[in-house]
Amino acid sequence: MSKETINSSDPQGNNAEKQAPKGPLSYLSGAVTSGIFAWLCFGLSKKAIVYFTIHQPTYKSAIAQSIASAMKTLVIGMSFLATFTFAFIGLGLILVLLRDLVFGNEADPA
Repeated sequence: MSKETINSSDPQGNNAEKQAPKGPLSYLSGAVTSGIFAWLCFGLSKKAIVYFTIHQPTYKSAIAQSIASAMKTLVIGMSFLATFTFAFIGLGLILVLLRDLVFGNEADPA
């Protein structure tokens, strides 16, 4: 390696190249992707509820019953958490898309 190569690099390790600003197509594709994931997670949540409703845990031990109930609650809660997380991300991207279409580049603070 030459001295010029070492000196010309960014001291913080960042690339000198600037990324192009995001456009409406990026926001739209992100919102659609997030919406699809939200829809899939919602389907998974519904199926988890149906499964755990049909297959009730029957254990003789109170500790095993408590652990099974906790795991059921955890699985259902995490699936609904993923559903609403993806849904709110998609909603936020749609709002950013609308802001970008209405106001254009003047809405960017940078």
